Amino acid sequence: MQSRNRKRLQLVMIGAIFALPIALAALLANSGWMPGTRSFGEGIVPQRSVENIVVELADGSRIDWHDPDWRWSLVAIPGNRCAQACMAQLDLLHRARVSLNQNSTRVRLLYLGTPPVGAEAGQIMPAWQVGTDITNGFAGWAPAVDDGVAVVLVKPDGIALTYYANGFDASGLRKDLAKVTK
Repeated sequence: MQSRNRKRLQLVMIGAIFALPIALAALLANSGWMPGTRSFGEGIVPQRSVENIVVELADGSRIDWHDPDWRWSLVAIPGNRCAQACMAQLDLLHRARVSLNQNSTRVRLLYLGTPPVGAEAGQIMPAWQVGTDITNGFAGWAPAVDDGVAVVLVKPDGIALTYYANGFDASGLRKDLAKVTK
């Protein structure tokens, strides 16, 4: 009788050894923890498709969010007036893209709104595609300050992945870009 109870206990212990990791994984997943996904921006939860957002470029063409070249889109959304601080952030974004070296072509820069004017803009803006958000789909991510810029990282399949609020860390954004363009 005692031998039978010991064997049952051993069977229950073996089952517990296999069930414990599954229960722990379910607990962590339901709490929102995700392994190895440290990002310097805010994850957009739930992720949103930007397919229905119509962005018209200066030449009259429209952005195709399902990029056939499998490029990520870095969408810059300026405040009401893009001046010195906004231009500095746009320059840092351009530099972050350039620092990706051979992977820099896997990221397209998209600026929404009226392009800034000035000497600095002449050097920075040629790297950007300038467009107008006709459907105001990105308006909810616009910065509250006039001279600021917020950024949304969009996956090549048209899903908004990460939001970077005004005053974001450009080196952190660069690290995020390096991870996704590998």
